[in-house]
Amino acid sequence: MKYVILIHSTPQPWGHPTSDFVAELQALPEQERATLQADFESVMQEMAERGELLGGQALGDPSEARLVRWHAGRRKITDGPYAETVEHFAGFFLIDVASQDRAEEVAAKFAGPGETVELRPVAE
Repeated sequence: MKYVILIHSTPQPWGHPTSDFVAELQALPEQERATLQADFESVMQEMAERGELLGGQALGDPSEARLVRWHAGRRKITDGPYAETVEHFAGFFLIDVASQDRAEEVAAKFAGPGETVELRPVAE
């Protein structure tokens, strides 16, 4: 079963890894931050060893995003990502796991303070 893990975040300034730039995570004690980072690195290693990690990519600054919309019978390109967004799409990972339970187990390791992780099945 393929899933995409979508990471929504608001790093200030924009940068990766986003946790380095998210105030809520930076407010945690150093040991707690180290534990969260170790959990993330562990699940990444585990997925690589099991062949579950198909790919992923961090995304650039949302201020450089462009939207292409259909407007008045034509395509129109505007600045993006969205006018009223608080969180921005920061990156994604594509995984192929045996079950939804496994996908949820993995996605839980991606969620940290100040960030939202969306787990969505891939349409096949």
